[in-house]
Amino acid sequence: MPTKAFGAHAADQPLVALDIERRTPGARDVQIEIAYCGVCHSDLHTVKSEWSGTQYPCVPGHEIVGTVSAVGSDVSGFKVGDTVGVGCMVDSCQHCAACAEGLEQYCENGFTGTYNGRTQDPPGYTLGGYSQRITVDERFVLRINHPSDQLAAVAPLLCAGITTYSPLRHWNVGPGKKVGIVGIGGLGHMGIKIAHAMGAHVVAFTTSESKRQDAHALGADEVVVSRDADAMAAHAGSFDFILDTVAASHVLDAFTALLKRDGTLCLVGVPEDPHPSPSVGMLIFGRRSIAGSLIGGIRETQEMLDFCAEHGIVADIEMIPAQAINEAYERMVRSDVKYRFVIDIASLAA
Repeated sequence: MPTKAFGAHAADQPLVALDIERRTPGARDVQIEIAYCGVCHSDLHTVKSEWSGTQYPCVPGHEIVGTVSAVGSDVSGFKVGDTVGVGCMVDSCQHCAACAEGLEQYCENGFTGTYNGRTQDPPGYTLGGYSQRITVDERFVLRINHPSDQLAAVAPLLCAGITTYSPLRHWNVGPGKKVGIVGIGGLGHMGIKIAHAMGAHVVAFTTSESKRQDAHALGADEVVVSRDADAMAAHAGSFDFILDTVAASHVLDAFTALLKRDGTLCLVGVPEDPHPSPSVGMLIFGRRSIAGSLIGGIRETQEMLDFCAEHGIVADIEMIPAQAINEAYERMVRSDVKYRFVIDIASLAA
């Protein structure tokens, strides 16, 4: 089916209007008319080929919210008119141990990304949500229960929301736990909101004093400027869990020093250059851990969406037309957004 989209023809070219094809829904497929698509830093990295393997033309976008417009004959979980979402994955092998446990993001044979992932459909790789519609296997479609006036701000939950929710749940964040969130950006602002809703005592870490008021407004109980050595030292050995959302290379020891015995520092940002090697002694003498986490499985992503709907949690967004995407990318590089851009897909028809 002909579909209008926005994408790039090469790493050194801007995103432009494109015409792409979507497959006719098969027996287990759901066709979705996209209303909103969030803009993730991963989109920029992929378009600019800062990670290896980008195929062109590249249509990014994996924070998708829309309405079901058609379903295949064997689809039982969705019907035309349902409000749904699609996140970072549209397929996985479905037969490895990880998939059997509902952890498709760790598929031992590699999950299929919503864009730039290998597929049988032309052109041989997936094209993402900067487009009018998408066809997805029903197993990778998510139900959205937020009110209709919040749907644009729900879109970033499909990546930023689950990327922070999954480790917070895995490490049992809740009442009685002291939790740190490092970085107050697209991921970090969601981490603060979700950890607060889980009942934890939330401490936000930022390099900028100017973000103190914003962090409190998001739900942080305390805010620490990480460049202030005395403020950092005051929290030494007191955290159960710290979620580090910063994708730039930085010294991890500053945060592992803040962990209690058996505390964990979890990384969800992938830096372009490696972090300086952490102090092994800091880990050994406190039985502390440095861990990582990747998005979440489909079952957990649905759990996150339901949790956020129940607690009234959405992302803080700035809506843009598709035609403003190149400027938005430039602003993302400068961290000039609070806290997530979302494309109004209706603008593609202009």
